[in-house]
Amino acid sequence: MQVNFIDEKPIFLQIAEQIEDGILSEAFKEETQIPSTTEISVTFKINPATALKGINLLVEAGIVYKKRGVGMFVAAGASNSIREKRKKEFYQNYIVKVTSEAKKLGLSKPEITAMIERGYEE
Repeated sequence: MQVNFIDEKPIFLQIAEQIEDGILSEAFKEETQIPSTTEISVTFKINPATALKGINLLVEAGIVYKKRGVGMFVAAGASNSIREKRKKEFYQNYIVKVTSEAKKLGLSKPEITAMIERGYEE
């Protein structure tokens, strides 16, 4: 996990995304424990409240849950939930913009597809 203090994105969001990335890569498997807010705050030299805020975002989304007296654990189905959420975000943040710009430029679907395929090859 890494935190970029220069990035415009708030640190608590970076923490949440890094944990999500860890879940997607299976560094944190479903039903296993994630690092504590104390571990995160010490590792990145941040306020524990900032780490907690990031983890609470994941709790609210049903990605992680608390076992009283033990710590935070990855929920069953968390990987699928994260993928679905990110697919929706990807569509809104990228595809809508790409298709809008493509229409302005008069690009056809095959031309856009060819560009995407070229991007995968590079």
